[in-house]
Amino acid sequence: MLMAIDVGNTNITIGIFRGEKLEGTFRITTNIPRTSDEYGVAIGEILVTNDIAKEDINDAIIASVVPAVMHSLISGVIKYFNIHPVIVESGIRTGIKVITENPKQIGADRIVDAAGAYELYGGPVLVLDFGTATTYDLVGPDGAFISGVTAPGIRISAKALWEDAAKLPEIEIRKPDHILAKETISSMQAGLVYGQIGQTEYIVKHMIEESGFDNVKVVATGGLGGMISQETNCIDVYDPNLTLQGMRFIYNKQGR
Repeated sequence: MLMAIDVGNTNITIGIFRGEKLEGTFRITTNIPRTSDEYGVAIGEILVTNDIAKEDINDAIIASVVPAVMHSLISGVIKYFNIHPVIVESGIRTGIKVITENPKQIGADRIVDAAGAYELYGGPVLVLDFGTATTYDLVGPDGAFISGVTAPGIRISAKALWEDAAKLPEIEIRKPDHILAKETISSMQAGLVYGQIGQTEYIVKHMIEESGFDNVKVVATGGLGGMISQETNCIDVYDPNLTLQGMRFIYNKQGR
């Protein structure tokens, strides 16, 4: 079995694959400092609780946008699973050719999303990831990573509202019944959610227009991607496991 570990700014998502089948996904928070022992024990306990034996994990791949956790996390995987994981980094075979001005600046999360979308849906494909940041990445017909747009994620925008405006409360992020809000909480929800929908539609429209590509598939992923994809016709597919699938595809290209 393959263990895919996606280290995001908010959560570490762990996916367990048996061949092509995703057996389960699990999350732990990223922003709690942990030693290698704590990572090893925590991941092991999660697997055992979900009836997955540690001994069945025979390889691992890690993609991370948080360098500070990598030493402890890699050491924990090595110590507790006796595995030296594949790390998604510059020079690894991904199936995606980055042709931006500085390819090394493209995060591992965006590369694995691009790899997953291109393998599953073909190209050209526009990949939207509604995570801590909201990203829009264009992959051409030949698998080239052509361009990316980065915007604050919905939670970042929400946090800025209630932390920087003294009278605005912390709220649940959800779409209100009406955009014509009549009180503070629903007005904030309307601004955040409808604002994200408007941003999404505008950016998708103009990225496709400027690319000159026909029949661009628009694929969304990320925690809040499901909510946004239900509210706009500009998204063709919502795939919550796109990042983990992309990691599996990249792992298979390493010949291990």
